[in-house]
Amino acid sequence: MAAPHPDRLLPADPGVRGLARRLYEQVRELPIVSPHGHVDPRILRDDPPFADPASLFIQPDHYVTRLLHAGGVPLRELGVGEGPLPPDRARHAWRLLCANWHLLRGTPVRYWLESSLADVFGIIARPSAGNADDLYDRIASLLAAPSRRPRALLRQFTIDFLATTDDPADDLAAHRALRDDPAVTTTIAPTFRPDRYLAVDRPGWVADIKQLGGDAGDYAGFLATLADRRRYFIEHGAVSADHGAIDAGAEPLDRPDAERIYRAALAGTVTAAEATAFRRHMIFEMARMSCDDGLVMTLHPGIHRNHHPPTLAAFGPDTGHDIPVAAEFTRALQPLLGRFGTHPGFHLVLFTVDATVYSREIAPLAGFYPAVYAGAPWWFLDNPAEIRRYQQAVTEIAGFSRLSGFIDDTRAFCSIPARHDMSRRLDAGFLASLVAEHRLDEDEALDTLTALVTTQPRTVFKI
Repeated sequence: MAAPHPDRLLPADPGVRGLARRLYEQVRELPIVSPHGHVDPRILRDDPPFADPASLFIQPDHYVTRLLHAGGVPLRELGVGEGPLPPDRARHAWRLLCANWHLLRGTPVRYWLESSLADVFGIIARPSAGNADDLYDRIASLLAAPSRRPRALLRQFTIDFLATTDDPADDLAAHRALRDDPAVTTTIAPTFRPDRYLAVDRPGWVADIKQLGGDAGDYAGFLATLADRRRYFIEHGAVSADHGAIDAGAEPLDRPDAERIYRAALAGTVTAAEATAFRRHMIFEMARMSCDDGLVMTLHPGIHRNHHPPTLAAFGPDTGHDIPVAAEFTRALQPLLGRFGTHPGFHLVLFTVDATVYSREIAPLAGFYPAVYAGAPWWFLDNPAEIRRYQQAVTEIAGFSRLSGFIDDTRAFCSIPARHDMSRRLDAGFLASLVAEHRLDEDEALDTLTALVTTQPRTVFKI
């Protein structure tokens, strides 16, 4: 392949493309604000060299591994769910990626990988079975250089703010060390992710809540413990709390009912219906706590987690077999928004993997409630076609001020700048089309694009 084309993803029409190019060039080098992602903060604290190309590009990235698996490559041969692989296995996994490069055609995964290979490692050759070993050796030799260690790349990527995703029981020692290290200029913030503690029928739940500390022996103590852990996260720089249940339900229970279900959960006698009611009640409670302590609440329902039980048993969660289901927000969130939707300072960012709800539900909600913002397309929707549909579906109803700004939502560290660059190109193209249609002046388009990259995510996530 040649070097990535400078006009990639910009509009095909030459006139609109010229406008888009001018807009994009104004924001191309602006620092990255990443308010939701999954990079392990320990790699930034400890700054070890990346072990090999497979551990950098394949093992942590379920976008890559799921496509290879669908094409017949066993996950075990890719090192899924494992730590760094022995050199022969790492090279074998890399060969499998290169030999199956054709499986990535037309996907954003290929775009991100090509951008990362070119921009970070200077590699513009198209991966194949024939050049796999050569590419592996070139990348491996560069990974040994100080300029390719995690902290050096963090600086090269010009990331101003990077959020991680963290268990409420985490001591946040890595974040504390990064905050106190004068050599780290990026703000690296934890994110409070309590899902596992709100699912009271989950195996191991009783043992897990003991890790939270505090006194969770009754419902009142459970609430107090969660509130205390949220304060601890805020003290360590957290700006948001993230929630990812199967549905968006948020309906409060009467206090006696909540206490009764909690006691049943502790005793191991809770029913599935009771657990669902309690989880929806706790989403409502999480919103109440966000009104009290200021953490932005992000909600991303509609995922059937761990769809393939044998893969879960063999490799664990987050290994590529989470599958979208239809989502519903309007009725599900009415109790929550009826109580908190106009509360001063409450921010609720709604994400979805069901593109049908953007114009039907999320945009209308964001177009009325001051608390609600339309989260950027993510996961299965973070591709050019769906991002373009989102731009039209949401802004036509709610305007640009109700967008979240781009969310990269990635574990693959080197893909962060590639993903943000993709978003900037697509936003520039969309705004250029509005200028070409005489719906915006060019200076307005530039102001809007700059805000989407810089001030909008900071405003929405209170950074």
